[in-house]
Amino acid sequence: MDLTAVPVTKPDDLNVIIGQSHFIKTVEDLHEALIGVSPHLRFGLAFCEASGLRLIRHSGNDPDLVELAVENAQAIAAGHSFIVFLREGYPVNVLPAMRQVPEICGIFCATANAVEVLVAETDLGRGIIGVIDGQPPLGVESESDQTDRKLLLRQIGYKL
Repeated sequence: MDLTAVPVTKPDDLNVIIGQSHFIKTVEDLHEALIGVSPHLRFGLAFCEASGLRLIRHSGNDPDLVELAVENAQAIAAGHSFIVFLREGYPVNVLPAMRQVPEICGIFCATANAVEVLVAETDLGRGIIGVIDGQPPLGVESESDQTDRKLLLRQIGYKL
């Protein structure tokens, strides 16, 4: 087995969601789930088909993000994996809708951080075994850090 760390290529201001699914219908169902979250959400998605024609299927409402998703899916090239890039929206807003898509088996990450996808390759094919999402912690939050965290969540409207 070969193990490779595939870096996700993206601008710093984009969020990315990487997951695994099981059926070609994923592309249309994810598109419908994402478009239903917000009329302002911009996204591109790509899905690596693991059988049949084994194509990278894609969709979205932002051509640049669709192209970016396809490029990253080609680099990852793991069966039944998908990648979604978001602009003008955040994973916290779309994950509940995505989790309702019946084909979704799991989500590896949802982040704006730098990401590397750990891909294992055997004679059978390639699969995602995990992700590296950002840097390790530098310490434990203090009371002041807790206050700042709570204030930020209220400032951006996620808590009352």
